[in-house]
Amino acid sequence: MSTASARFGATILDAAGHRLTVDETALFRDANPFGFILFARNIDTPDQVRALCDNLRNAVGRNAPITIDQEGGRVQRLRAPTWREWLPPMDFVQAAGDNAAKAMYIRFRLIAHELYALGIDSNCAPMVDVPCADTHEFLLNRCYGQTAQQVALMGQAANDGMLAGGVLPVIKHIPGHGRATADSHFELPRVSASRDDLERVDFAPFKALRDTPMGMTAHVVYDAIDPSPATLSRPMMQVIREDIGFDNLIMTDDISMKALSGSLTDLSKAALAAGCDVILHCNGTLAERGEVATAAGEMSEPAQRRALRALSYRQTPDDIDIPALEAQLKTLLGEGVNG
Repeated sequence: MSTASARFGATILDAAGHRLTVDETALFRDANPFGFILFARNIDTPDQVRALCDNLRNAVGRNAPITIDQEGGRVQRLRAPTWREWLPPMDFVQAAGDNAAKAMYIRFRLIAHELYALGIDSNCAPMVDVPCADTHEFLLNRCYGQTAQQVALMGQAANDGMLAGGVLPVIKHIPGHGRATADSHFELPRVSASRDDLERVDFAPFKALRDTPMGMTAHVVYDAIDPSPATLSRPMMQVIREDIGFDNLIMTDDISMKALSGSLTDLSKAALAAGCDVILHCNGTLAERGEVATAAGEMSEPAQRRALRALSYRQTPDDIDIPALEAQLKTLLGEGVNG
């Protein structure tokens, strides 16, 4: 399947279960979403996941990107006994110590190996939010370090590992979720830090990793810049594009999260008007997925260019010795530490 010449739909959508229904197939055929996202409810066996990925791509008639949240730790959709279990990123980095960057590369090269074998060619990682004393617990041990510099270094290692394994990274949550004291799945966080502090700390890893193929927004209000959450804020999107310098594809975080108020139609249109390229919608009914697809329509010309540029980062995985990598990781983490 080749990339279609027509514009992609400005959505990334999900499926309800292990197999596509007739109605889902029809929706995806008509909406032509840019890509898809998988969750634990979509995962059973390797053969089943491969078949689902094939059916998703067949529905749109092209090699659409399929992503997943496989950070490791609490946020990983592929789990034991079939797939590797991982320490939470913060614990992993601490266990690796001075070897953290190399260990992080191997971690994500192994994750990419598992994903690519299933037909999944994108991952919603690295998460380069910089934690602080008040970071909400839903985010804290998902972070990669304590400083902007360390987080950026670990994030680059993760990017390199995934790209080497044929998997497109999605940097998140741009421009930084670390100061948020609320869980954006359930309420809207507000950050009162000064613009100078945001640029010095929160924005810095995203600026360092601005060449990542795709990015995901933060449903967070930054009072120093705009009273609207970043996902819906044109001034905030200008900061991301111009000051941070991120000119690759930007997807929203899940548009149905409780941090955002309003109808799915209004939110989807507002996010695109603010400058997002594509709407990510998860965990909704078929009707809700259809509502988002209709509201989002086709990608704008700039969004389509960014989408094609993101896909141009695809590469055939390098040839690696998996057992050798696993042994190297065990050595980097120290005896008795389960990576």
